Amino acid sequence: MGMTMTQKILAHHANMESVRPGQLIMADLDMVLGNDITAPVAINEFPKFGKQTVFDKDKVALVPDHFSPNKDIKAAEQCKCLRDFANDHEITNYFDVGQMGIEHALLPEKGLVGAGDLVIGADSHTCTYGALGAFSTGVGSTDMACGMATGQAWFKVPSALKFNLKGKFNRYVSGKDLILHIIGMIGVDGALYQSMEFTGEGVANLTIDDRFTVANMAIEAGAKNGIFPVDDITLAYLKEHCRKEPVIYTADDDAHYETVFDIDLSTIKSTVSFPHLPSNTRTIDEVGEVRIDQVVIGSCTNGHISDLREAAAILKGKRVAKHVRALIFPATQKIWKQAMNEGLFDIFVDSGCAVSTPTCGPCLGGHMGILAAGERAVSTTNRNFVGRMGHVKSEVYLASPAVAAASAIAGYIADPNKVMEA
Repeated sequence: MGMTMTQKILAHHANMESVRPGQLIMADLDMVLGNDITAPVAINEFPKFGKQTVFDKDKVALVPDHFSPNKDIKAAEQCKCLRDFANDHEITNYFDVGQMGIEHALLPEKGLVGAGDLVIGADSHTCTYGALGAFSTGVGSTDMACGMATGQAWFKVPSALKFNLKGKFNRYVSGKDLILHIIGMIGVDGALYQSMEFTGEGVANLTIDDRFTVANMAIEAGAKNGIFPVDDITLAYLKEHCRKEPVIYTADDDAHYETVFDIDLSTIKSTVSFPHLPSNTRTIDEVGEVRIDQVVIGSCTNGHISDLREAAAILKGKRVAKHVRALIFPATQKIWKQAMNEGLFDIFVDSGCAVSTPTCGPCLGGHMGILAAGERAVSTTNRNFVGRMGHVKSEVYLASPAVAAASAIAGYIADPNKVMEA
């Protein structure tokens, strides 16, 4: 039986000719990632492996992005732990305030992950790099410690689901709407410990940022990873950013998939996830009038320059509703600077938004956007669990940058087409 893209990458990194679903393997790692929440735990475990230093100082990345810039003394201690470890072990890829960005946007931008790589990170949204044709997945902090010490990690080879895409999106519909549609269709455990592999002629109509967004949220369907084929769009991104030659894997014609889903992109509508699960989806015409208090545009899911441009195009010449707080979080310093130079910040500020330095802050209820009891937020982030952005009696509605920007203007969850026509 043939192998999927994911299975081929795992087989190569395990120095095996082939692997099969359910098989346990040890595989060599191309990158090990940690942040200011997860890495301190791994750093505390690291001495137990009896190693003098990390397996490769160029293949470990530490990014203090969740509670950074430090929100309190505890956050400062967490970040200091990373800083000290990075200095002691001469970690090449340590990114502090002023250089850091949200980790899952920063690593591709810095060229630290590429096609064919095997990447683990002590953060569930490490699966983002599947947009580049890599196998990347989230692990626990102990596995991160092992990865830093040995350069290896164990895996159970996942079975796979295939998503065959055709057609192209309509106006104001994007990768965020696609992945919310899929999660709504299969559920938060619909791809449990499986690989979500995206293919078909419709892939060519997804930008690289669309693909980052889709792969980022594969975990919200329970998947081990999400992955896209390497095509001209991927190669163009890698040529601009990546330091090494891509290694391209393609699924065999006889690769086995547990289920194949055919999706016409032209039928996808703007989609919103209602509290308190990403799978609780409604299309924009099913939402009704839901009054909101806050809008967040950014995060590792939708903090790319294309996301900010989309939001700015809707906000330009308009004002955020008086009762709404609108917060903009570019994903990296480079994106921040590009948005500023393009005049997007003028649009945001003139419309009544606040623009932040890159941080994960509000996404996980960390800081810079905490919700009080009874408040509702439309957010371009990836999770809307109970208490995700603050008080357990607050509510988070997940949406695309277009819907979020339109909602900021309207003061309730709104269709961007209708807001632009008004």
